Amino acid sequence: MSFTKITIAGGGTLGSQIAWQIAFKGFDVVVYDVFESGLEASEKFHKKFAELFLNDLNKSKESVQSALSRISYTTDLKIALENCDLLSESIPESPEIKKEFYKKISGLAPDKTIFTTNSSTMLPSQFVEYTGRPEQFLALHFANEIWKRNVAEIMGHPGTSPIVFDRVIAFAKEIGMVAIPIHKEQNGYVMNTLLVPLLTAAAELFEKEVSDFESIDKTWMITMQVETGPFGIMDLIGLETIYHVLHMWGETLKNQQMLASASSIKAQFIDKGNLGVKTGKGFYSYPSPAYSLKDFLK
Repeated sequence: MSFTKITIAGGGTLGSQIAWQIAFKGFDVVVYDVFESGLEASEKFHKKFAELFLNDLNKSKESVQSALSRISYTTDLKIALENCDLLSESIPESPEIKKEFYKKISGLAPDKTIFTTNSSTMLPSQFVEYTGRPEQFLALHFANEIWKRNVAEIMGHPGTSPIVFDRVIAFAKEIGMVAIPIHKEQNGYVMNTLLVPLLTAAAELFEKEVSDFESIDKTWMITMQVETGPFGIMDLIGLETIYHVLHMWGETLKNQQMLASASSIKAQFIDKGNLGVKTGKGFYSYPSPAYSLKDFLK
């Protein structure tokens, strides 16, 4: 079972990173987004990644140009799925949006296409009935800055074919990932089971005005000896995604604090167009956020 063409659904921050990494490793990639503006943003991301790989990661000009040449863009879902071997879905973290998407693609994709979700919190079993191919559906989840934090979590549902599961593990390795097989469905997988409580706690501290976001970040960065605090991580993930996760879990768990934190982030940042790294402003301003400066922890 060899892969040639990979389709990325969703031209946002992480979808664009996944597309770039896969193209850089030699696969043909099509980025699909429902909005032309989403594709334009994705193409801008790829130009930035090309500069990053050239200037910071010391990759050759030939390899970078080759990666760019292997990426195409379309708002036509039928074209995006034509002869597709594997689909990576990175659309908004909304159950209803995902359900409708899988219903739509179930009849458009070739029988051979493996569907993977990059959902950061939801389970494959929540969507499998809408895919039309239960044996060929599973999660393939990546972290932001995929080339640096190169972990790929592979999680099936009870009906996922073991052959497909193993093939996706092999594919993750082919694109430079450290493959983390997850043998039982778990909300949040490994990565977000560890990360989401941190971000939720930070959002609560901020919403309750217990402390300011910079002080919260400083506390975490100094005590844990890490380069980024929870609010820097939120900016990197994207504040829309953080909002969707907090709002979804707030409704699911009837947790009023999560809902309040989600509303606070929406009102103070999202409604003003400040979505994090991808817009140049979130909790911090980019490309030189305060937490990256020499004197931040003093």
